[in-house]
Amino acid sequence: MKAIIQSEFGDANVLSYKDVQIPEIGDEECLIKVAYTSVNYADIKKRIGNKGKGNFPLILGLDCAGIIVETAPTSNFSIGDRVIAFPKDGSYAEYVRANEKLVFKIPDTLSFEQAAAMPTVAILSYLLLHEIGLVKKSDTIVIHSAAGGVGSMLVQLAKIAGIQQVIGTVGNLEKANYVKELGADVVCTYETFTEEVLTVTKGRGANIIFDSVAGSVTSRSLDCLALYGTLVQFGNSSGEAGHFKTSDVHSSCRNIKGFSLGTTREHDPLRLAPVAEKVIELFNSQQISLPIAQIFNLEDAAAAHELIESRNYEGKVLLKV
Repeated sequence: MKAIIQSEFGDANVLSYKDVQIPEIGDEECLIKVAYTSVNYADIKKRIGNKGKGNFPLILGLDCAGIIVETAPTSNFSIGDRVIAFPKDGSYAEYVRANEKLVFKIPDTLSFEQAAAMPTVAILSYLLLHEIGLVKKSDTIVIHSAAGGVGSMLVQLAKIAGIQQVIGTVGNLEKANYVKELGADVVCTYETFTEEVLTVTKGRGANIIFDSVAGSVTSRSLDCLALYGTLVQFGNSSGEAGHFKTSDVHSSCRNIKGFSLGTTREHDPLRLAPVAEKVIELFNSQQISLPIAQIFNLEDAAAAHELIESRNYEGKVLLKV
């Protein structure tokens, strides 16, 4: 089969399109013929070496959509089932193996393109909003990187949930109309959001702030987080650590929560199934959707990575396998 192989850390040129062996499945695993896989910012971080040591050669990719072509003797799935999955050993490949706990059936009416766009960003966003952030309709929330995959999803889910005020941040105001079309009430830049949040809330601050950027954005988020508010930290796309002090939380009765979908996939995978069922239904009923920024062929994965790194896109980037 064909796959994108990486043998060292580096820029997008370290990604090679090669022939490799089709993986063999074990107990409680299935083999999936991939139709599409998405490109997530975590792939960029892993490629350049910001996600720990690399066990080379490796295949990047967190999720995919496709068709099951082989199952273990006792399985809840059948050959021919259309699914989304979080595969083992990467997803930039024609065939992948996955633990059945991380495989979810999709209906025939849901396109593979939309299905491939959703697993990481939609399941993560639903968990962040409803189980980690515990948002209420009366809340004012801030969603950083609102034009990205997770941000696009958080904005839509927040509006479906009836959240009173949704504020999105972007790196470039050229993306403002896109974020407003998704449902954001206010869109501002990373440089101005603190002042704008305080203005919109008459000095009270936001109740929940979703931060995937970290670095100085974390500090400025605390400058506009309300009493009893929650900062949900789930990434550091800036490449910098966010800093906070105990004095930032105890007297203001605020809290900081961290969440990682990768950790949850590894240590608590059963938590994902009920969430996957909900977001699949939201997509299938077209209550939410993810704009596809661009679809690249698998062999053009390097170009897809370059687009992600440019940040000059809106929505999701896919690889067609």
